[in-house]
Amino acid sequence: MALVLLGLVCGVISGLALGGGTLLVPALIITMGFSQHMAQGISLASFLPTSLVAVITHYRHGNVDTRLAFSLAVTSVIGAVGGSYLAHYISAQHLRQVFGFFLIIMGLYEIFNRKKVH
Repeated sequence: MALVLLGLVCGVISGLALGGGTLLVPALIITMGFSQHMAQGISLASFLPTSLVAVITHYRHGNVDTRLAFSLAVTSVIGAVGGSYLAHYISAQHLRQVFGFFLIIMGLYEIFNRKKVH
């Protein structure tokens, strides 16, 4: 039941384009006992269908600049291949530290660079 709830919450967060993996990776490690490498791989694989549905929905609402999205997709695939090879050679402890540092930086960015909505 906890796994279903986790998947549902992460799916909603992903659909909102808020980065469901930032919740899923630590949850898989803490609650399910997966290694850092395994948790990150599971997170990435589980968001493929979720991302596809979210992209289609956002596209139908006119929220996708297709030219920009294509350019980002191509360069992101290249980066993902390089990153996955690099992750293979990094210890789980160092990978966890890099992931944690990334979460802290993103959190600080969100706190200090929020734009006021009027």
